Amino acid sequence: MILYISVIHLGWVMGKDRLKKILNTLSSPKIFICTIFWMMVLVVLGTLAQKDLGLYEAQQRYFSCWIAWLGFIPTPGGRTALFVMTFNLMFFMLKPAFWSFKKIGIIITHTGVLLLLLGGGITAWFSTEGNMVIKEGEISNVIIDLFAKELVIIDDGNSEYDQITTISDNILKPGSKIESDLVPFDIEVIDYHINCEPIRRLDVAGPEYKGLAQNFILKRIPNEKETEVNRTGITFKVTGAEDVANGIYSMFLAQQIPQKISSNGKEYTLALRRERTHLPFSLKLDDFKKVMHPGTDVAKSYSSDVVLIDKDLSRPVLIRMNEPLRYMNYTFYQSSFNEGVDVDTSIFAVVKNYGRLFPYISSLTISLGILVHMFLRFPIIFNRRRGK
Repeated sequence: MILYISVIHLGWVMGKDRLKKILNTLSSPKIFICTIFWMMVLVVLGTLAQKDLGLYEAQQRYFSCWIAWLGFIPTPGGRTALFVMTFNLMFFMLKPAFWSFKKIGIIITHTGVLLLLLGGGITAWFSTEGNMVIKEGEISNVIIDLFAKELVIIDDGNSEYDQITTISDNILKPGSKIESDLVPFDIEVIDYHINCEPIRRLDVAGPEYKGLAQNFILKRIPNEKETEVNRTGITFKVTGAEDVANGIYSMFLAQQIPQKISSNGKEYTLALRRERTHLPFSLKLDDFKKVMHPGTDVAKSYSSDVVLIDKDLSRPVLIRMNEPLRYMNYTFYQSSFNEGVDVDTSIFAVVKNYGRLFPYISSLTISLGILVHMFLRFPIIFNRRRGK
């Protein structure tokens, strides 16, 4: 409605004929057809690239980007194509000739397609996913991202709580400097590896190298096809701490020995880990159950008895394969499990998607539009045949 009013205002300012030319250009069906053709090309290229790049990297390179590089040639990425397609359809629906009762079925169908595109945009921009890992008898409200990483600085000097400063991996670029009032020292990123391997030094490191960097260097290695198994590493320089703590440090994902830095009489723990999201509610795993295929060690199905805890609310929930828990825009799927000696661990795939309902709504809208259009066209077709 706002866009329609804006178009009317532009028509008054620019003139009817000029606005009509602009609308005809922006709403041209040729743009829509060319965009669909280019999306087909991206689907083929992305599918072929999965063999060498893996699913996640191929998706990022061709679909979840504005520019897709074919060698050294920049081309429209998936987001650009969907953006152009959406606005082309919107401008087509703004044409005065489009709005008539005879075309009500077509109008409803186009509205359904527009809802589908808008839902895809919302999902692409705002959806998040990760894993929640819970042992039997334990409570968790933490989602662990499979792809994004973060550098955390933990001040555990308070006995009641830990003060954690997180730095997202999109900031951890070589040459970037990180300063914060919450941390009494500065960090300058020297190198950041998506996938690396710790290699023992052959020479004696200088006094400026601290911790792991004294004995190891992080060697960049090719990325794995399965992005979640990459061992991310970072080398950085600390300044502004105590003299003995200033220097160059290295650490990698899932490093067993934590890195400690002293400053202003306090001790801070630094770690590189998968990005975490804390939910406003928690899940407690009471029991994990699995059913095996007869005569094998392969699980046929598995489920988790959990308790949903949200402030004063507490209710039991059964999460099974293909029967997820949906709560506060989050969906918990029974994804996998780990068997332990005494207790089992349940792994949930967690998805937050504000556009989850758009495919259902748009599909119903498109179906309704087609039925209305057929209902209105049927008398015309029937009369033509009877006239013959």
